Amino acid sequence: MQYAIGVDLGGTKTAAGVVSAAGEVLFPATIPTLNIAGSDAILDATAVLVSSLMGRARAEDLDVAGVGVGSAGVIDAARGVVVSATDAILGWAGTALTAGLAARLGLPPSSIQAVNDVHAHALGESWAGAAAGTASSLLVAFGTGVGGSLVLAGQPLLGHRFVGGHVGHFASPYAFDGGTPVPCVCGGSGHVESIASGPAVRETYLRLGGREEDAADTRAVFALAGAGETTAIRAIKLGASAAGQAVGGLANVLDPEVVVVTGGLADAGEPWWQPMEHALRAELLPALGGIPVLHAKLGNAAAMVGAGRLILGPAPHGS
Repeated sequence: MQYAIGVDLGGTKTAAGVVSAAGEVLFPATIPTLNIAGSDAILDATAVLVSSLMGRARAEDLDVAGVGVGSAGVIDAARGVVVSATDAILGWAGTALTAGLAARLGLPPSSIQAVNDVHAHALGESWAGAAAGTASSLLVAFGTGVGGSLVLAGQPLLGHRFVGGHVGHFASPYAFDGGTPVPCVCGGSGHVESIASGPAVRETYLRLGGREEDAADTRAVFALAGAGETTAIRAIKLGASAAGQAVGGLANVLDPEVVVVTGGLADAGEPWWQPMEHALRAELLPALGGIPVLHAKLGNAAAMVGAGRLILGPAPHGS
């Protein structure tokens, strides 16, 4: 059996493990992402992490075929380069990700593959998670941001410019405050992410009259809602409804076999999931009325599994 190293390189932490051909993760390990230290420091630390896992694999006589990386940012999968990135990782844009890791690990560049982390997450769920065995799946993640990926026949649809999956950045009818579109982190306004992300739920709570001292973060808003605070309940329902309406619209366009919803908000339970699914199903065309809407299964391991699949399955491509 062949194995791969799967790496999930995010803005705050980098997780990696040895991924089997059955989609299992062995020897998982996590390090902080040195997100203000520059790309060289991040590549150095990631290479040390990967090297340690390769050593453990060799000690167990496991045949490691290569390294797959799911990384924050827009990733040119053909060249292994970070096309653009937010300030969550300073100086990450322009990084030669796969070539940099290959040089540090002494591996041929062809043995390392990279995609955006949400594509890796979706690939993991389609291979060994909630969407296993399906011909197509749409995964949408609601957390600090909003992202997604359509997987067709085992491959994530990356797009001609590798920007495919930015599903948080189209217009939402919910993203208005008194007729004015709500600003989005991308520089636009009125987008899905500006109303349906985790931070947006807190901002909505404040716009509805909630007190800032009562809501230090999104978790605090959910705690208030759990205690019956009506403004918090309204804010969560609004964000969840915006999320569901957006996913339902995407399903109408893409017609996937299944929809998988993931992220910190999806993990918050029924107060978010119930209004999200209600709004999603209300948005669907009649022919899609029976589409399965599934909670992701792999949790924090999903992107590692998907990154490993880059090596153990067919190579990803653009449009």
